Amino acid sequence: MATSVYLSNPNVTINSVDLRDQCTSATLNYVYEQLETTAFGDTAHKFTKGLQNCEVTLTLFNSYGSNEVEAALYDAVNVGTATLVISPSGTTESATNPEYTITGCMLAEFTPINSTVGELSTQEVTFTGGT
Repeated sequence: MATSVYLSNPNVTINSVDLRDQCTSATLNYVYEQLETTAFGDTAHKFTKGLQNCEVTLTLFNSYGSNEVEAALYDAVNVGTATLVISPSGTTESATNPEYTITGCMLAEFTPINSTVGELSTQEVTFTGGT
């Protein structure tokens, strides 16, 4: 059985702002809702694909200034939608390093200040929806 192994180093951009140097974790769930089509007389449940519902969760270091985390997230919350581009490793996209572009996703909230003495300031944000 063939195996592909790579060092996790995702590219992450939010509305064209490159945040790969501030991101420590990225998870993309590519999901379609299940719609039940079971009818009388069926002997098992049947389903069909419904609407797409992506979810992207990022863990980011809080950083401030133009083209940094706080500015990108502030804009995403206030505009109401965002475009995310994520790839698993490196900058060269290929069959073994696909790039996912999620347009029209929503960030409902973020935490611009999350500070504890002696610790790096981080936050976890979740974008939902989009195609």
